[in-house]
Amino acid sequence: MELSKFGEKFSGQSGIVELMDDLGSALNENPDMLFMGGGNPGRIPEVEQVFKARLEKVLADPKQLHSLMGVYQSPQGEKAFREQIAGLLKQQFGWDLSAANIAVSNGSQSAFFVLYNMFAGEMPDGSHKSIHLPLAPEYIGYRDIGLSENLFTATRPEIELLDNNLFKYHVDFSKLNITGQTAALCVSRPTNPTGNVLTDGEIEHLDAIATEHNIPFILDGAYGLPFPSIIFNDAKAHWNTNTILVLSLSKLGLPGVRTGIIVAREDIIQAYTKVNTIVSLACGNLGPALAGELVSSGEILSLSRQQIAPFYRQRAEQTVDWFRQALGDLPYRIHRPEGAIFLWLWFEGLPITSQALYERLKQRGLLVVPGHNFFPGINDDWAHKQECIRVSYAQDPEVVQAGVKIIAEEVARAYSE
Repeated sequence: MELSKFGEKFSGQSGIVELMDDLGSALNENPDMLFMGGGNPGRIPEVEQVFKARLEKVLADPKQLHSLMGVYQSPQGEKAFREQIAGLLKQQFGWDLSAANIAVSNGSQSAFFVLYNMFAGEMPDGSHKSIHLPLAPEYIGYRDIGLSENLFTATRPEIELLDNNLFKYHVDFSKLNITGQTAALCVSRPTNPTGNVLTDGEIEHLDAIATEHNIPFILDGAYGLPFPSIIFNDAKAHWNTNTILVLSLSKLGLPGVRTGIIVAREDIIQAYTKVNTIVSLACGNLGPALAGELVSSGEILSLSRQQIAPFYRQRAEQTVDWFRQALGDLPYRIHRPEGAIFLWLWFEGLPITSQALYERLKQRGLLVVPGHNFFPGINDDWAHKQECIRVSYAQDPEVVQAGVKIIAEEVARAYSE
């Protein structure tokens, strides 16, 4: 079979393909596999009950049911839902926007595919532009999303060593290099994989830099503000006309409905919508049907703050304690958990690669994600890339505790060799 360049690129191996393939096939190989690698949210009964009640209400109304299953919505997204999102953001934060500033996508991954390739890659004049990540490690799903090669550049972070085997990444503004080939800046907040929450000052500084260079500032809020608000410290929501804020319903507990939300200037939304028409034709209806009333009433915010964020904060603190007990005197550090649903473990001087550690853990019946996949745009041989793994603490506590024990055993074996 002969494939085009597109076919070769997107049918090849990559970190996100390996991750999703493992999630889909591992149970067939080992029914007792422990999953600490994927991004599936935890099951929160109180939240599930809210969505169940909302779905039952939709199913009981023939008009709503027809709208859910039998009608194409606009490729920009259902207007009523966009109005609800705009109303919530305007009321909560005073942002000057309307439904025209909102677009819906079939998951935030597809939104980033369109946005990144809209701004970066091969330009009409023959030049090449890239998306700059001011801090890497960053989300694994960005890495291979470009239609052209070298879509990303990145800046190594400053590393602050903290007490109790913790550390924290900061944007190294002294090394941040914005050129005429930089199409946009992008950060996730909280950051996937590390749980890092960039400070308000860092966000404002990055926004000012982007504005100065007349390029967009893209903010991936899949785990952040205003929902699902999986943030454990004080942080302010951020948006302005130079910011593209991308939200998601996945970490509320709805990954299967594949609903992303883009908040941006009207001309950006219009361009995105035209591309989305070609790529997706229309947006899915289930996410807006389930979440619309929660948005208009503001319940989506209280659900996030009172149920979702405390659930993950407790899980994070418990998992850190388990790791401290299990890892003991081994040379480890954990990125300070400030949000999201992961812990980022750094084993300084690890004698094997992160991929080798991943393979050993997989043989033991545990799935994590090797850290080297999370450094798009950093193409040198920085040893730190091979010393980290990402683990999820969203699964049942007994699964997480068992996984912690296996990780500690395999890391100890690696150092002893």
